[in-house]
Amino acid sequence: MIQGVVDLSWGYILSALGLFAGTFVFSIVVIGFLLIRLPATYFLDSHNRDLWIDHHPVLRWSGVILKNLGAVALIIVGIVLCFFPGQGVLTILIGLALLDFPGKRRLERAILRKPGIFDRVNRLRRRYGRPPLVVEEPRPADDE
Repeated sequence: MIQGVVDLSWGYILSALGLFAGTFVFSIVVIGFLLIRLPATYFLDSHNRDLWIDHHPVLRWSGVILKNLGAVALIIVGIVLCFFPGQGVLTILIGLALLDFPGKRRLERAILRKPGIFDRVNRLRRRYGRPPLVVEEPRPADDE
């Protein structure tokens, strides 16, 4: 073997494919579970997003900080997974979904409004008896 060249044996290739398949299935299951568990009004601006609002402020802020640190860790792991077999992009998206940053809801709604995505998500929710997601605030009825 030439020094500096990786020996691509069948064991290595099969391990890489197994890792890819395993992380892919895991990512799909986690994303599906999260989409099913979301409240139908999650993407509306009027939806209350305060984490542990009824707890002591120290506990509440500790939870917010830990959630954001976990999100940053997932984003970093996702970036690393982009260079190895695995689901880097899906891991980054999960991290972004957990991270708090300005414009996050607008970005999520833009992704959800892509053709086919909204219908597929609501079809999945319907299969598990959940109401469809709402991304637009209801308009007041015109009384004429």
